[in-house]
Amino acid sequence: MRQEIKEQLKGTSLARGMTDDDVEALLASSQVRLVHYKKGEIIFHEGDVPERLFLLVSGAVRILKDTYSGRQIFLGEIRKPGVMFGEVYLFIERHAYDMFTQALAATELLEISSRMLTQGAAEEDFGESDDPERAQRMRLQGLLQRNLLRDFARKAYQMNNMLKVLASGSLRGKIARYLMLQPQKADGKICLSESRESTAIYLAVSRPALSRELSAMQKEGILAVESRTIHILDREKLEEYL
Repeated sequence: MRQEIKEQLKGTSLARGMTDDDVEALLASSQVRLVHYKKGEIIFHEGDVPERLFLLVSGAVRILKDTYSGRQIFLGEIRKPGVMFGEVYLFIERHAYDMFTQALAATELLEISSRMLTQGAAEEDFGESDDPERAQRMRLQGLLQRNLLRDFARKAYQMNNMLKVLASGSLRGKIARYLMLQPQKADGKICLSESRESTAIYLAVSRPALSRELSAMQKEGILAVESRTIHILDREKLEEYL
């Protein structure tokens, strides 16, 4: 597998604590594959059986859900290389995806079989087995499981924060809660990683409504907004909406 993929994997949360030999063993496994998807191609359909963990190497992925009325609900996008998705479905009692994913551009995914994430992975998954290889396999599985547990905890924390934001009531309350949860620089500035559209989706409001409210808060001297950078000018006033 390409050297840049090895280096990229080493920088992900999934490979935390792994040695170069561990990463080599993981990528050499028959249960790991690099898959190319064309723009618009479906990665997995709603109703498919979850069997793999996906890790973005390049490109972008959109997460969607079909409704009974024929509409599509946008659930999110994955654009940052190294981000995992689909892993939760491997560990919950759900036998099919309740959403689907689609490549937004030419996309490469590293796909890891669920067999790699359990103690019951077959020895042939790692080639010929002797004691050193067996020990490495068990160590590798332990690292994968520990790192996934950390990732689940992180996502649960993020979901808890999202619920706090959505429970804030008014749009201004949601914005205030959302901004207070973001990492801030010493000067009070916040650099948002998401686009205005993605932020609106997170807050469960329309993009125009979000833009209008931010503009109003700027006129009132609470915030200064410049593209994805927001400067909190009046923290005391902002906290009144929490």
